[in-house]
Amino acid sequence: MAAKSTILVTGATGNVGRQVVSQLLAGHAGEVRALTRNPAAAGLPDGVDVRQGDLADPAALEAALGGADSVFLMWPFHDADPAATVVDAIDRHAGRVVFLSSGAVQDGLAPEQQPHPVGRSHARVERLIARSGLRWTFVRPSTFAANTLWFADQIRAGNVVQGAYGAVRMALLHEADIAAVAVRALTEDGHDEAAYGLTGPEVLTQAQQVRIIGEVLGRPIRWQELSREEARQRLLADDNFPDFFVEPLLDGYADMLSAPPTRLTSTVEAVTAAPACTYRDWVADHAADFR
Repeated sequence: MAAKSTILVTGATGNVGRQVVSQLLAGHAGEVRALTRNPAAAGLPDGVDVRQGDLADPAALEAALGGADSVFLMWPFHDADPAATVVDAIDRHAGRVVFLSSGAVQDGLAPEQQPHPVGRSHARVERLIARSGLRWTFVRPSTFAANTLWFADQIRAGNVVQGAYGAVRMALLHEADIAAVAVRALTEDGHDEAAYGLTGPEVLTQAQQVRIIGEVLGRPIRWQELSREEARQRLLADDNFPDFFVEPLLDGYADMLSAPPTRLTSTVEAVTAAPACTYRDWVADHAADFR
């Protein structure tokens, strides 16, 4: 890829998108452009060309794509219905797209055959991209370590985290590692038509995650198991947790509990030449969020 290329980052203020922006600024000689709904509140670093808009605004997307060579695409919708318009717009302007897909996508299955709704929607977007004229890379992360920020309110209030399915095991990923893989695909050759399945370097239960947070913070924190109905009521009473996501979350945990053991991948290290961060590393980077 040309050193002076222009890269557009969508979802630029999210956990991964913000990391993509920062890492591109640190190592990319060309222009870094960011698409965000509210540029004034974005808090993005100096040197970023910040454009107002989102993927649901075709005119703003077209304007932001002008002169772009590559796009980091984060899918913010619960379904793939708007994807054809978005992919067509990217195809008219850019030569390459790196799509932040999902580890729920299973190879060898058509989108409608994917067993998980997240996998179905992301697989539909993948198929549209693969059938376009774009050079593409799919980044399929497992569970984001940032999801454990859901524990923060309880940890700030005391030394017990209550929840259901404490035995669920996850291979948690640092958002910086997800971004590092995406940045390599955006700035290097050799990643065309790759679908990178990413995991963290270890598998931890929710109860183990809580214990590690306590160790990093320097105080004992334990998991208290709730029944599904108790957890459901607790989440519904939480004004900061969206009601529509309560049942899908609990259903997902139930599925994970009965699923085959998680297979760890070494893809982060293979692509970036650096080992994936541990969950303890992630907690240390975000310790202030739990205090």
